[in-house]
Amino acid sequence: MTDPQATFIDPAVLKKKDASKFKVVTLIGVPLAAILFQVYVPRFSPFLAYLELPLLVTVYFSLMRRSPVAGVLFGACIGLAQDSLSHNPLGMFGIVKTLVGYFAATMSQRFAVQNSLVRLVLGFFFLLFHQFFYWVLSRGLLGEELTFDLERTLVVAVLNAFVTVPLYHILDTLRLVD
Repeated sequence: MTDPQATFIDPAVLKKKDASKFKVVTLIGVPLAAILFQVYVPRFSPFLAYLELPLLVTVYFSLMRRSPVAGVLFGACIGLAQDSLSHNPLGMFGIVKTLVGYFAATMSQRFAVQNSLVRLVLGFFFLLFHQFFYWVLSRGLLGEELTFDLERTLVVAVLNAFVTVPLYHILDTLRLVD
């Protein structure tokens, strides 16, 4: 028999309370800066071309909002903006980053994502996820014969994972405190 005084708290409501809030300027400015970084900085430093900042920003905002719908919107907007400024066919990054945003937001509902080790692992995993699905879509939708260079992808994933931790700590300072 249940206690009539006991109240049921939906786990989804608890997760919503943990969702971070940001200023609109932050939600627009940070992804825009990441996309512009991705487009213009590699022209001056080829080494920095391996950083996938739009992806890392997509993962961060999706993790912090803890909402798959918000993750899909972040991913789609950032991906389409990145497509519009790149030489890639329009929609490829949009589709892939939409998937990344959705799965990152879903993962945030299951794990404590403020832990640096979890962020490091998620940064590594989502870069691999992103590269693999971009390869699948390029072959499936565009019919391109791309090769999936696993060794290069692993090195790039490790590099981006180590950038993830300090980047996310910097972005944490932009959250609004309730």
